[in-house]
Amino acid sequence: MIIEYTRITQIQGDIISVVASGIQYSELAVVKSRMRTSLAQVIRLRGDEVFLQVFAGTRGVATGDQVRFLGHPMRVPFGDALLGRIFNGSGDPIDGGPELKALPRLDIGGPSVNPVMRVIPRGFIETRVPMIDVFNPLVESQKLPIFAAAGEPYNKLLARIGMRANADVVILGGIGLKYDEYLKFRRAFEEAGVLPRTIMFVHTASDPVVERLLVPDLALAVAEQFGVNGKRVLVLLTDMTAFADAMKEIAISMDQVPSNLGYPGSLYSDLASRYEKAVDFEGAGSITILAVTTMPGDDVTHPVPDNTGYITEGQFYLRKGVIEPFGSLSRLKQLVIGKVTRLDHGHIMNSMIRLFAKSREVEQKLAMGFDRTADDERYLRYGTLFYDRFMDMKVDMGLNEALDLGWYTLAECFHPDEVGIKQELIDKHWPRG
Repeated sequence: MIIEYTRITQIQGDIISVVASGIQYSELAVVKSRMRTSLAQVIRLRGDEVFLQVFAGTRGVATGDQVRFLGHPMRVPFGDALLGRIFNGSGDPIDGGPELKALPRLDIGGPSVNPVMRVIPRGFIETRVPMIDVFNPLVESQKLPIFAAAGEPYNKLLARIGMRANADVVILGGIGLKYDEYLKFRRAFEEAGVLPRTIMFVHTASDPVVERLLVPDLALAVAEQFGVNGKRVLVLLTDMTAFADAMKEIAISMDQVPSNLGYPGSLYSDLASRYEKAVDFEGAGSITILAVTTMPGDDVTHPVPDNTGYITEGQFYLRKGVIEPFGSLSRLKQLVIGKVTRLDHGHIMNSMIRLFAKSREVEQKLAMGFDRTADDERYLRYGTLFYDRFMDMKVDMGLNEALDLGWYTLAECFHPDEVGIKQELIDKHWPRG
């Protein structure tokens, strides 16, 4: 049922309020002014007072203008025709392709999957990034953030994972992207030939702030439907701090009592309601979420990464252009290591990280002026090989190839009895000659 009102009681920033009844949270409305007709969304209900965020801003809107409620929340088209397409934060095509009016529409922002319908994660998503596949594997239905300071190449890493990951469908949700960053994603997917399995929802920095809040919900609504239909879906979100900043901006405009650093008190639940969309469906597909969370001032105690850490199942730290092995963690990796992957996977992972930690200790010892020994030379060489062969972001190899290279790297620097791996695996995998 469409309800019309003509009395706007207040205009503050891009937010208007009207007195109405029977309206639901997140419902859409059309604001018709002399200058244009704009879409708006209900963002707060207080008794009969309804607050709406006007997508295109309130410039030219007057208190006598018409507000028409549409009776439903934001919807997104769904079907195989979405594959290879690019949409903005309102779900409208921006790639020059045809409109998708004939497709059925999905409501966005629905509840997470009932826990009873979930199964224990059991699948492995290969990304061809050794620091992920070997040391902190990405598990199907997992939710993992990439913590990074401003200036780190997190979007480059995300694009690479999207191009290489063994998923049926990849959905990118770009939140507050610079226009050239959006073009880099598009170009990367096109050149890699994976655009036909990719869907992009892109909000650029010049688009309305409210659309930042819609991008994750658009991406996850489509992902959920593909997952129900049996597809293994990987959702890439960047940047969830921009999403939280949009929430903060709107909360301030509405004079809400702020929490830590001005963020709304609902920050945790707002983030969790998106991340908890990650799921492995019994007898169907799965949704895996990998989301960038930038850390202002490289501060992991900032409210956004701090709250995110309580929700997600580990994290990747991107520092100085590489995934840092110490601090990065995939809490579900034990469900696939040695079970879905090779039996030697866990042993190689543990041994290589332990020896790399020793190489870092040697670097610190030498930096303090201690004498260099022959053993120090071996650890330093190993540390260099580890960085060049596994940590360098240019390295692109599958898991089994990386495990074999791990054995060769150990053999180049150490004797079999120094690596801490049981003899039966040494006998099977240690390089000969």
